[in-house]
Amino acid sequence: MLTFDTKLNSLPRIQKKYLPKLKKLGIETVRDLLYHLPFRYDDFSVVVPTSDLSVGMNVTVIGTVVQSTTQRTWKRKMTVTNVTVQDSSGSVRATWFNQPFVGDQLTEGKVVRMSGKVAADKNGLYLSNPAYERDARTPTNTGRLVPVYPETAGLSSRWLRWQIQMILEKLDALPESLPDDIREKYDFPDITTAIHKIHFPEELQDAQSAHRRFIFEEILVMQCKLILLKMHAKKDHAIAIPFDEKRIKNFVDRFPFVLTDAQRKASFQIIKDLEKDVPMNRLLNGDVGSGKTAVAAIAALHASIASHQVAILAPTEILARQHFDTFTKLLGDENITCALLTGAYKMYGEHPALIKKTTRPKILSLIKDETIDIVIGTHALIQDDVHFNDLALVIVDEQHRFGVKQRAALQQNTTQVDDGQPARVPHFLTMTATPIPRTLTMAICGNLDVSLLDEMPIGRKPIITKVVAKTKRKSAYAFIEKQIQKGFQAYVIIPFVEESKAMANVKAAIAEHKLLQEEIFPKLSVGILHGKLKAKEKEAVMHDFKEKKCDILVATAVVEVGIDVPNATIMIIENAERFGLSQLHQFRGRIGRSEYQSYCFLFSDSFNNKRLHALERSSDGFAIAEKDLELRGPGQFFGTQQSGLTDVMTENITNIKLITAARDTAQEILSDDPALSKYSGLAQALAHFDKNVHLE
Repeated sequence: MLTFDTKLNSLPRIQKKYLPKLKKLGIETVRDLLYHLPFRYDDFSVVVPTSDLSVGMNVTVIGTVVQSTTQRTWKRKMTVTNVTVQDSSGSVRATWFNQPFVGDQLTEGKVVRMSGKVAADKNGLYLSNPAYERDARTPTNTGRLVPVYPETAGLSSRWLRWQIQMILEKLDALPESLPDDIREKYDFPDITTAIHKIHFPEELQDAQSAHRRFIFEEILVMQCKLILLKMHAKKDHAIAIPFDEKRIKNFVDRFPFVLTDAQRKASFQIIKDLEKDVPMNRLLNGDVGSGKTAVAAIAALHASIASHQVAILAPTEILARQHFDTFTKLLGDENITCALLTGAYKMYGEHPALIKKTTRPKILSLIKDETIDIVIGTHALIQDDVHFNDLALVIVDEQHRFGVKQRAALQQNTTQVDDGQPARVPHFLTMTATPIPRTLTMAICGNLDVSLLDEMPIGRKPIITKVVAKTKRKSAYAFIEKQIQKGFQAYVIIPFVEESKAMANVKAAIAEHKLLQEEIFPKLSVGILHGKLKAKEKEAVMHDFKEKKCDILVATAVVEVGIDVPNATIMIIENAERFGLSQLHQFRGRIGRSEYQSYCFLFSDSFNNKRLHALERSSDGFAIAEKDLELRGPGQFFGTQQSGLTDVMTENITNIKLITAARDTAQEILSDDPALSKYSGLAQALAHFDKNVHLE
């Protein structure tokens, strides 16, 4: 008997060769397959006589095969299969390339149904690569609204349709996750009807109704998970840290800048959270350059002056080193000891002048005996051999860059930290320089309290941004050279490619470096920074750039986060159309870090790209993020491998009406029945979600 939990590897009809391909799409059970939903439908529901065909029509033709030939064209090295189908009004040819098996299946005398697009060549009208099946068979791939699914190599929509249809024929009643009153309130179909209608709808509106139900269902389950996480967190105990208002005020007064109102508000929200014995779980969401580090320093000092330890995690060694340098400078007069622990760096000191390089065992010993107040590091900080004595606060910068599995490990490590207080949970502050749109915040950050830094420091000038066509490059280069002659510096950013092709990215950076140094700016000094350099090599390159030993730095996406060089006021981004808007905005945020006017040039052969021109008009990271989310979805917004979201969620993340309705419904259900004892179907759906998706 087939159930939702039946493993596909137990079904004899599914050959073993397909199992790895299905797994690549996240499909291992019957449930996974049935919830692998179509992203569009080809409308082949209209049957047209062959005499009424015209070029461009999407049609279905029913007739008898009267001729079937397969020939090899030696000149083009391919096979061409031509099948002629005849109905009562005439006949039409259908053509397939490099599919010789079609001729074996469509032999003369068979009555078939074909669906596809009508094209024309010198021999007349023909159906180009149509789908086909016997007319006696229930329509699956032809003659109806035909579902088209997300695919992978060797796994076609046609194959998925056959398997889903076979499973639907053998499944009885399906477990219902939505309570009857909720389905009635929102006019949703029941689960069995919805599954059938979304895969094989009679009318498009049937599919739309089912799709709407599945969007709501997934958002409801996610919201339930977020609310339960928050409810569970309130049962944990953290260290209540008293507020030393005078010392914090003196610390802020010594800053070389004035805090913005947004920074003051966020700092106050965090301090009030830290005063409670309920663990803080707050997201500090601010645009590039909005001053998150200053807010984090206030939070870290607040914990440290109460004699508690703080851990600060960064995604890269460069960013960790920069945080270490910043914190030691800001806290230089506070008698607070900071340490840096990464794969390459092991150092500590109360003041920059006193920084000491040391060994990992020595650092670990100093952390354990609480000599170190604030520890800054990368993944090296969450290894099994790191033991805190009194960890009260964990700050994670750019948390989404750690990836879903790493975030899960991070949460576990920080809540089970060996600090002599096993029953306590550290307060948790996450920071991101990627402005998260309101809809995304509602959808996936429901267990977090959010503080927004939505204003820039006083005196910052908007970055002048221009999209530069190929024909205008020379004038852009001339302008840049004049700016460098005035004493400023420039970045040149090379597009990032997927990790499997990382060396191609390095080669592109090396080639660009050579071009700029030898041909375009021969009188200037050009440096290079890419991901394949060792940590010490990266540090040396950045040190030379900061010290103005080189005028231009060619860099890959490694420069995106955490590198501050106030004298760098110019940026060129090559092939800008390859980046998302939010990432371009992140790059742009590496300049404009001082009172000087800064310039960003988006080099692109696609000059008329409206998406890029949006950056000329706006410097609002939140508005840009909204647009980026609309264009690319959260999978690309955060990085496909890190979002932890399903296709249904990513496609409908901007549907604020449904998100709000699902959130309100989840709150009503859980306030009445937090154990979901009266909602067994929803509890099962939540258990499945919990097993497959991690939310920070």
